[in-house]
Amino acid sequence: MTDLRLDTSLIWLWIALLAVGLVAVTSASMELSANRHGDAFHHLMRHGAYLVLALLAFLAVLSVPTSIWAGLDRFALVLAIALLALLFLPGLGREVNGSLRWIAFGPISLQPSEPVRFLLVVYLAGYVVRHQQAISRDLLGLLRPLLWLLIPCALLVAQPDLGSAVVIMVAAVALLFLSGARVLHLSLLGVAALAGLWLLLSLRDYRVARLQAFLDPWAPDVQFGSGYQLTQALIAFGRGEWLGVGLGEGLQKLFYLPEAHTDFIFAVIAEETGVVGALLLCAALMTLVLRGLWHGRMAQRRGAAMAAGLAYGAALLLGIQTLVSLGVNTGLLPTKGLTLPLVSYGGNSLIVCSALVALLVRVAWENAESERAPRGARRREVMA
Repeated sequence: MTDLRLDTSLIWLWIALLAVGLVAVTSASMELSANRHGDAFHHLMRHGAYLVLALLAFLAVLSVPTSIWAGLDRFALVLAIALLALLFLPGLGREVNGSLRWIAFGPISLQPSEPVRFLLVVYLAGYVVRHQQAISRDLLGLLRPLLWLLIPCALLVAQPDLGSAVVIMVAAVALLFLSGARVLHLSLLGVAALAGLWLLLSLRDYRVARLQAFLDPWAPDVQFGSGYQLTQALIAFGRGEWLGVGLGEGLQKLFYLPEAHTDFIFAVIAEETGVVGALLLCAALMTLVLRGLWHGRMAQRRGAAMAAGLAYGAALLLGIQTLVSLGVNTGLLPTKGLTLPLVSYGGNSLIVCSALVALLVRVAWENAESERAPRGARRREVMA
C-alpha cells in the first residue's frame, strides 16, 4: 500500500488563503449583495459553493499521477484552443462589460481563460519532456511551443483579455528558462515580445487611457474616469495605515471602489487589516509559490521532467497572477482585471487555482515517494 506523504505546509497555506478569501469576500460584498440581490449573503453563499467545487477539483487533480498528464499534453493544447474558440460562436459566448469572456450553460457560466491556463501548463510540461535537448540547444526548439501558444493568446486578445495572454506567455517563457533554455535566446524573444506588447497597447484607445491613468491617476482628466479604480484603491491603502480600520469597517467597498470583491480585493484587505495584514497575506502567497518552485526543482533533480514542468508551470502561473493583481491594486502596474489567486470572488478562478495547488502537492508527494524508493528503483525512474 502506498504511503501517503503529502506536503502539509502547502495544504495548510491553501486552506488559510481560502479562509482569508472567504472572510474578505464576505466583508467586501455584503452591501453589493444587498443592493443588487436583496440578500446581504448572496455572494457569500455562492462563494461557499465555489469552495466546495474547488475542494473537489483539488482532490481530483491530486489523485492523478503526473505521468498520466504526459500523454495528454497535445490534447490539452487542442482543448484550450477549442474552449476559447467557443466564445465566438453566435449565441454561446456572453459579453460582460464589453468583453466576450463567458460561455453560458443555463445558470452556469464558464470563463474559458481560467481552465485554459491549467491546460497550457500540461501542454508545456509535456513539450519539455519530449523536446528537452531542443529547448536548450537551438532557438527553433524554444520557439515552437511559443508559436503554438500564440493561437490561444490571440483568441484571448480578441475577447479582449490582454492581461491573461501576458500572464500565460510570461509563465511559459519562465518555465522554458527553468527547463534549460538559453538566456541569449530568451533575451531575443523578450525584445520581440516587448515590441509586440507595445503595439497591442497602442492599437486600442482604452489601453492607452489605462496607461495614462497609471502614470498619473490623480490628474483631473482621468481621476474620475480611467484612473478612478486606482485612486479609490490607493485611498483604501491610505485609510488602512498599519493595523487597518477593522474587519467589516472599510468604507471603499461601499460603492466607491468598483470590483471590490474580485479584482480589487487586496485593497479592501489592506484597508481593513492595514499594512500588517496585507504583508502577511503577501508572505503566505509568496511562500506557496516558492514552495511549489522548490518541489519542481526536486523533481528535476530526480529526473522527473513531467513532474518538474507541472510544478514549475503551476507555481509560476500562481506567482505571476499574484504579482499582477498586487501590482494593479497598489498602482505599480496599469489597471487590469485579474483576480488574486485563492482569495478573490469567482468560481472559475478558485477551482483552477486550487487545481494548480493540487499539482504542487502531487509533485511533492511523488518526490517523497521517490526518496523512499530503493536506490536502484530511483535509477530506473531517471532512465525512464
